Amino acid sequence: MSFAAFAPAKVNLFLHVGPLRSDGFHPVCSLMVFADVGDRLRFAPGGPPGLDVEGPFAAALAGYDPGDNLVMRAASALAERVGLPGVPGRLTLDKQLPVASGLGGGSSDAGAALRVLRTPVAPGLSDPELEAIAAALGSDGPACLWARPALGEGRGERLSPAPALPPLWAVLANPQVPSPTGAVYRAFDAAPAGPGADRPPLPPAFDDAAEVAAFVAACRNDLEPPAASLVPAIAATLARLRAEPETLIARLSGSGATCFSLCAHRAAAERLAGRLAAAEPGWWVRACRLGAPEL
Repeated sequence: MSFAAFAPAKVNLFLHVGPLRSDGFHPVCSLMVFADVGDRLRFAPGGPPGLDVEGPFAAALAGYDPGDNLVMRAASALAERVGLPGVPGRLTLDKQLPVASGLGGGSSDAGAALRVLRTPVAPGLSDPELEAIAAALGSDGPACLWARPALGEGRGERLSPAPALPPLWAVLANPQVPSPTGAVYRAFDAAPAGPGADRPPLPPAFDDAAEVAAFVAACRNDLEPPAASLVPAIAATLARLRAEPETLIARLSGSGATCFSLCAHRAAAERLAGRLAAAEPGWWVRACRLGAPEL
């Protein structure tokens, strides 16, 4: 018997960032949603312990130290919590998302690892205990564990409910160039100080995609200007998306290099994704639904 879990892409609809604090972190305020595209994780109990990686972006993880892989860190932390020396079985990660792309892939993979291992390895573990493990793995850990829309503050780990969202269709476009998070934050720190990690007024619900787009347009991704200045392909991707008729608004997600375009409905998103994929065969392009995907 094997167990499986979905690790959805995380998209920051807005990302307000404050100045570097004395603890080495930047305060943030971000509205996070999750896509119905992402990685997949399987667990086979009783197999030789370890992790196999497959899928179109497996090679991008080949040079990483296995001990630094968030899937293995999550698995080891869960096993330790229940008194096991290791995970009694084999994990397989199907890596469908670009690596280090601003989509929270590593944190989402870690969340999927905790969920997929809970039943066969730690059935008595409570939700708060699982959430504590996720939080220890990184700022995005708590949000990515359950992959539900949320407003993240503090380092991103302090969560509150997001407004109710309508069906929200989008196109994710990554020009498949690196956008190193550290370099983007250093460029952000070197620029004049902005408004900081301010929390915009949030309605209890959005009626439609146009209302979401108008709200996002009034907010910011404070990492977008430094990322676009460091990586010209990001600026070019955003310019391309913003020129397309289906786009309600286009933004960078996280520190990039993935950009997203909100569209009015599914047909518009699929039409735009098809046209972009044909015109830019070197890009990673996906139409998707944003919100709370089935895990």
